[in-house]
Amino acid sequence: MTLLDQTLEDTRATAAATGASATERFRADKASLADTPPERVSTLAREVLEAVHATIRRHDVTYDEFNALKAWLISVGEDGEWPLFLDVWVEHVVEEVNSAQRAGSKGTIEGPFYVPGAPRGTGSTTLSMRADEPGTPLLFTGTVTSVDGTPLPGALVEIWHADADGFYSQFAPDIPEWNLRGAVVADEDGSFSIRTVQPAPYQIPTDGSCGKLIDAAGWHSWRPAHLHLKVGAEGHQLVTTQLYFPGDPHNDDDVASAVKPELMLDPRPAEDGNGAEVVYDFVLDRATTEG
Repeated sequence: MTLLDQTLEDTRATAAATGASATERFRADKASLADTPPERVSTLAREVLEAVHATIRRHDVTYDEFNALKAWLISVGEDGEWPLFLDVWVEHVVEEVNSAQRAGSKGTIEGPFYVPGAPRGTGSTTLSMRADEPGTPLLFTGTVTSVDGTPLPGALVEIWHADADGFYSQFAPDIPEWNLRGAVVADEDGSFSIRTVQPAPYQIPTDGSCGKLIDAAGWHSWRPAHLHLKVGAEGHQLVTTQLYFPGDPHNDDDVASAVKPELMLDPRPAEDGNGAEVVYDFVLDRATTEG
């Protein structure tokens, strides 16, 4: 095996492990459906099945196609890729519905690679990174305010993103645990500052079941370069979002359909001549009360 073959094999192994890692993380971090009323489960399940039935009738689906679907669904579970599948092709609609009434900053999908508990600083922070971390240095600054313009000191800004090879720490081997992951607590005027490196576009893992769907349908697997963020403050609604860079060829055809015009950054050369800097302010809606 040549060095190139070994490199490609390592990359495939890394991509294959991503699904299992995402599944394990989801099971550890997310709430169950135990509190969903049976009537609600029945309604949603019935309508999803009715949509499947309608598709079968409309397109005269054959037994060969049906069996291919069954085999693919089984392989999605075996590969641990249900989080990837749902986050890439379904979550953007769930996010759209759940944030429709917000007046503040736009959100978008969380994706499968969030990890809680990242190291945090106050006011400003530099994300943990390797000594030889590739990528253009990036200074990211902004403020967090309420919809009425009131600064929100103590707001928590969490950030994570892929490295220059498109891999996320804790979901790929040989990357330090908190690499390019961190959080910062906004200071007394709601401002924050984060130093990191600019991420690169990447392909979602294609060596498993999701890749088979992409190949069979003739789709592409690219996501544009982006920063993931969660921004929250006491008494306000949490915003989960991604921020994008202009000029990326996949801003207009993101495989995850997560790009929105309001989420586009405006990078400028850094004042110190070292890389780029961006400014993005977050506006949070007040928490809703029930009853």
